[in-house]
Amino acid sequence: MRAILLAGGVGFFVALLGSPIAIRLFRAWGWGQRIREDGPRGHLEKMGTPTMGGIVIMLAVLIAYVAARPASERVTAAGLLVLGVGTALAILGAVDDLINVRQRSLGLSMPAKLIGQAVISIAFAYLALHVAHVNEQLSFIRDTGLRLGLLFYLWVFIMIAASSNAVNLTDGLDGLASGSSALVFAAYVVIAFWEFRHSCGAGISPQFCYDLSAGSTLDLAIVGAGAMGATAGFLWWNAAPAKIFMGDTGSLAIGGMLAALALMTDTQLLLLILGGLYALEATSVIVQVVVFRTTKRRAFRMAPLHHHFELLGWPEFTVIVRFWIIAGLAVAFGLGLFYADFLARGGTG
Repeated sequence: MRAILLAGGVGFFVALLGSPIAIRLFRAWGWGQRIREDGPRGHLEKMGTPTMGGIVIMLAVLIAYVAARPASERVTAAGLLVLGVGTALAILGAVDDLINVRQRSLGLSMPAKLIGQAVISIAFAYLALHVAHVNEQLSFIRDTGLRLGLLFYLWVFIMIAASSNAVNLTDGLDGLASGSSALVFAAYVVIAFWEFRHSCGAGISPQFCYDLSAGSTLDLAIVGAGAMGATAGFLWWNAAPAKIFMGDTGSLAIGGMLAALALMTDTQLLLLILGGLYALEATSVIVQVVVFRTTKRRAFRMAPLHHHFELLGWPEFTVIVRFWIIAGLAVAFGLGLFYADFLARGGTG
């Protein structure tokens, strides 16, 4: 528990104190955000706001993980793989952001980004199977018994690409992605720590215990706590009016780490509920594209969904807070399902 609290605290303060430094440096280097001209008019005033704040988030997570070592010496392949996915996707996002700010283009093409995500996903899946020794079963709150075999590689790619791109789509309003992701990371701290306390290796009844390594789940809780603290500390400067944006560097890394945590804790499909806000935002884009291509009309005034409500006249801060509420409700419902499964199997706490 001390290691988890330490990781959360260090992640928070590194991001909180590191963001102002990044703001000054990124502004001096000309790393300013470009704004969609077809978006809400109020967003044009954000043009030039320093971006690529995801560098601060990822550094804070890594520093938090290292700082927690004195309180917990259990460095595991599971924890390192989650950090590896986040770091690799942060690098991919940084390349995208740098192309954007330096060449004033739209950054990497979607095929190039998907190829990068595919390479990272396949590497993660291979190491997860052969180094971290996860099984290739599909899971919801626990393993479902459905073995995916080689399809596990495809499933990992779908999860990581979908999660990272969904968080990227959500990152369109000040603090929306950072605030909501802190909530989802907090949920994974609870889940991983609960699995650690109720590991089958601890002599607990096999009826409701979790067949996961206690060392791995504790390490995952530490990673989740560091990420939760880092995103919360970054939110201090990213909240409206934002002084810095996370960019693709941050959104891809956050989404990738969430998918990796879901895979490592055997809660793959539960991520769809815990990250319900991201699913809603991504679905709105899919619906918008499908409806427009079939009917030449728009289902929403603008996608992702948060821009639709802005164009309806909602103030930006109102949209942000109400979407945070949706994110919080999704997390609460997901954790409720997780605990209800534990109780239904005879667990008592």
